[in-house]
Amino acid sequence: MIHIHNLTKTYNKTFVAVDDISMHIQKGSIVGFIGPNGAGKTTTLSMITGILKQDAGTIEINGHNTITEAMDSKRQFGYVGDSPNTFLKLKGIEYLNFIGNIYGVDSKLQKSRIQHYSEILEMEEALNDRISSYSHGMRQKIMIMGVLLHDPEIMILDEPLTGLDPKSSFRLKEIMKQRAAEGKSVLFSTHVLEVAEKLCDEIIIINKGKIVYTGTLEALKLQHHDLSLEEIFLEVTGI
Repeated sequence: MIHIHNLTKTYNKTFVAVDDISMHIQKGSIVGFIGPNGAGKTTTLSMITGILKQDAGTIEINGHNTITEAMDSKRQFGYVGDSPNTFLKLKGIEYLNFIGNIYGVDSKLQKSRIQHYSEILEMEEALNDRISSYSHGMRQKIMIMGVLLHDPEIMILDEPLTGLDPKSSFRLKEIMKQRAAEGKSVLFSTHVLEVAEKLCDEIIIINKGKIVYTGTLEALKLQHHDLSLEEIFLEVTGI
């Protein structure tokens, strides 16, 4: 579970990117973190994962405070950022083995999971190529495989479907559903309500650094029953 209380982040002492937000991600749920570009989604996820330090507020991941228990909190989740352009000099298999070793995954289990997810995401033939030679979508898939390799309780994904072909996108969504069914949690950011409609148990909408809606998409649609999903998004975010 992720518990966030009164989280704030300001840049250059003037621009409030995230403004006193609170949110809770429960076990066994898929939560869509939705908002327009610049709304504060990536900044929030960066604070949850410890990439950025908040100016105020607390974050607990499975009971571990991200500031005072940083290492313990990081062991609880796997994260795929919005830019998969890392470790480009490594081959795909080298990157996966590196991640598996960091997290102490048993070598036989590591090999089995690499084979399993490379088949699902159609990456078998690319594992011995350098990540620098991959397309954006392939880089995204190898980072997703790295997260799945150590089987975290929580997956945190920043725009994970960007750049994926329709087949890989479908399979990633199926993986997310399966993990939720196993009692694990998924938090992912998107700006597309149509994705959230078919996938999420709950959505959290952020705009200009503030949470403007938390709940199910069905409940939100009932509040705006004459509007399309696109019109609802524009109405809620005031765009």
